[in-house]
Amino acid sequence: MIMLNQTDMIPTSFILRGIPGLEHMHIWISFPFCTMYVVAIVGNCGLLYLIRYEDSLHKSMYYFLAMLSLTDIVMCTSTIPKTLCIFWFHLQEISFNECLVQMFFIHIFTGMESGVLMLMALDRFVAICYPLRYATILTNPVIVRVGLATFFRAVFLIIPLIFIIKHLPYCRGNIIHHTYCDQLSVAKLSCGNIKINVVYGLVVAFLIGGFDILCITVSYTMILRAVISLSSADARQKAFSTCTAHICAIVFSYTPAFFCFFFNRFGSHTIPPSCHIIVANLYLLLPPTMNPIVYGVKTKQIRDCVLRILSGSKDSKSLST
Repeated sequence: MIMLNQTDMIPTSFILRGIPGLEHMHIWISFPFCTMYVVAIVGNCGLLYLIRYEDSLHKSMYYFLAMLSLTDIVMCTSTIPKTLCIFWFHLQEISFNECLVQMFFIHIFTGMESGVLMLMALDRFVAICYPLRYATILTNPVIVRVGLATFFRAVFLIIPLIFIIKHLPYCRGNIIHHTYCDQLSVAKLSCGNIKINVVYGLVVAFLIGGFDILCITVSYTMILRAVISLSSADARQKAFSTCTAHICAIVFSYTPAFFCFFFNRFGSHTIPPSCHIIVANLYLLLPPTMNPIVYGVKTKQIRDCVLRILSGSKDSKSLST
């Protein structure tokens, strides 16, 4: 039996039950999860390799893509290995501190994912609206600074949330009906007042997600105006094509995020818990899986680099996007 520290009312560990109501299906659900995870790791590591060693990809657009790939790797790795252990080996126990660390990484890198998508939208805005100044505006030092700012924004906003969770009193058991340590699922086990968790969680969601969506919307509004003003149909098509992969990445990232947000706040009594948990896992797994595929298919320069490597060609000529 898992012991409870009666002094501080802090459990030594939690039990992650997986997907409630679908326990008999865990082994079957694990196969698509595992496949997507392998694709995510291989695809994103492949993108990082290409961007590191292909001189033609040493541009701001691909540096931001490298940030996105690194974020995706950490984001899905923070949950999927433990989820597969639950599904395959019934290793459901997770220590209290491990739960906090997992929660920290999940929230940091989901915030980072949103921030990098916002930076990529700004990159496309500068490339299309100010093409002659593109190289002078988005220099390597600027890219490093905005990347670090996006990371530390998430860190500074999430640390208070983890601190609040850590100091709540827990007296409602230690069973979490989830595949990973979601902050609301953990907070609901507390016998203390969790209103501050709910309110602060909403504040963080709007400060990160709301701000990033606003910047993305403004960027694409300006891009659309600039593209429409172009006289050549070919120029308009080329400008739009440079944004296609990024728009797909936004859809894959924000669609499950919106579902998770509304399920948590408004759908807890009408949506089956199993549906909520599956969407919550897709929120962390779908973007890492699809982003390298989309960028590999939609970005000519990456596609040509891959084909050149697979064909064994040593031709290092520059390829246009």
